[in-house]
Amino acid sequence: MKKQLLIVSVLLHAAFILTVYLFQSVVFPLMRINGLVPLVLPVAATGIALYEGRYAGGIVGLFAGILCDISFNQPTGVFTVLLTFTGLVVGTLADMIILRGIVTYYIACAAVLIVSAFVQSFPLMIIPDNNVPMSALLSTSIQQTVYSLILALPIWFFVQMLGKRADRVSSSGHVY
Repeated sequence: MKKQLLIVSVLLHAAFILTVYLFQSVVFPLMRINGLVPLVLPVAATGIALYEGRYAGGIVGLFAGILCDISFNQPTGVFTVLLTFTGLVVGTLADMIILRGIVTYYIACAAVLIVSAFVQSFPLMIIPDNNVPMSALLSTSIQQTVYSLILALPIWFFVQMLGKRADRVSSSGHVY
């Protein structure tokens, strides 16, 4: 019974991340605001790490990071490493220190989105002949972070439901 629930949980998490990826790469580019596309894969990975813990957070972060690298054509592995690390750190903090709730979720998502915006802007900052002003990079990063945080609310409902489903199986294998 525990193996079946674990398989169902893994499949649900994979389907959720793939759905978020489709929204990020297919739907949201059609709904640009000021030319910006929201970044929702880091939000989903952070939420799962918060509600599921470090192991699920790391695995989902790895999967979401690969998809994020594909979605934004970033240098290979940048988001993969970032979201895997994020999943492990947020999951560990949730397992040991912080409370799981919407306030913590939004704080963690904001932090991850700020770091993600920096990661996206960094190549433009270090290119010597780049004519993009720092103020434009900062403005774009802030706008994308706010846009993404607005979409974090509907994602939170799904992440919370997935987390409650995973809580039904205790470490002893009993189903609640």
